[in-house]
Amino acid sequence: MGVFRLTQPAKEERLLPEVAARLTAHRAGCPPYRRILDATGHGPDRDYRSLDALPWLPVRMFKTHALKSIPDEAVFKTLTSSGTTGEPSRIFLDQHAAAAQSRMLSRTMQTVLGPHRLPMLLVDTRAILADRRTFSARGAGVLGMMGFGRDHAWALDADGVPDHTTIEAFIRKNGGQPFLIFGFTFMVWQHLYELARDHGWDLGNGILVHSGGWKKLQDLAVSPAEFRERFTRDTGLTRIHNFYGMVEQIGTVFLEGPDGGGLYCPDFADVIIRDPRTWAVLPPGEPGLIELISTLPTSYPGNVLLTEDLGVIHGVDDGAWPGKRFEVIGRLPRAEARGCSDVYAVPAQGRAAR
Repeated sequence: MGVFRLTQPAKEERLLPEVAARLTAHRAGCPPYRRILDATGHGPDRDYRSLDALPWLPVRMFKTHALKSIPDEAVFKTLTSSGTTGEPSRIFLDQHAAAAQSRMLSRTMQTVLGPHRLPMLLVDTRAILADRRTFSARGAGVLGMMGFGRDHAWALDADGVPDHTTIEAFIRKNGGQPFLIFGFTFMVWQHLYELARDHGWDLGNGILVHSGGWKKLQDLAVSPAEFRERFTRDTGLTRIHNFYGMVEQIGTVFLEGPDGGGLYCPDFADVIIRDPRTWAVLPPGEPGLIELISTLPTSYPGNVLLTEDLGVIHGVDDGAWPGKRFEVIGRLPRAEARGCSDVYAVPAQGRAAR
């Protein structure tokens, strides 16, 4: 199972000292972060007995502050988030951090893809890589996934229209062996599922990795369960893996298990669900704000982040893989930054559409 091996107790025992040590290093290397910790009661001598006691940063802090724990001359790469409004997040990596995130992303994906690069169908247009307005978002996601495949074929032409000839030729050439399909969720549904269904294409040997875009599917009343069921029924595709991640914890991916029972945390990461009103930790079954924990960030203080996404934990050590399994169920309808801690508007209902 690659990086999905540790039970929840074993994971927490391993993560707590490692993440606490990361925070200590960031305190020393990032003066703005040190001031945030001191202002929120997290002094240098504080002892942490559990993961949920660790100090979190609102993810939007990376939109308003240049937070890095390395000197300017050590910055090897600066990543930006995909926000369509306001300022993007800025994430600073040195060479060590960039190599580590790439290595751990590869290990995570190898859990479902295996060790060898597979023929790859990209449900997107090659033009996305040339459009600098969107490259940091969709283009970066496509480019990052391309490294897991070979003999790449683009399902859409330069105008974003499905290229029937290219798709059919790819399936005819590669359909008898394992092959990789990647795309953003709504595009995969609109531009691949419907065509494959209507043309009778056999995708039975495919492995689909997809992410994002659930809002448009919800508008069409297509749930994640129906997404999987109809792909399997109409195209033969059974190996389907959604994933969740963000540039603020680059390299950390929460991956859907083989049975579609939820997203799982890799051994170097964890998830906590908090009440948006009280910040209390919520038990499985109760939706709230998603807090993400990862050991990966070493060049910037992004190890413990409070997101603006809503989620719910469905179970612990009871699924296809060990650890927590959870679902992302939407975003808060409004998020307002106030000082070094965010105050969030809480939706009237526990669940919200993306």
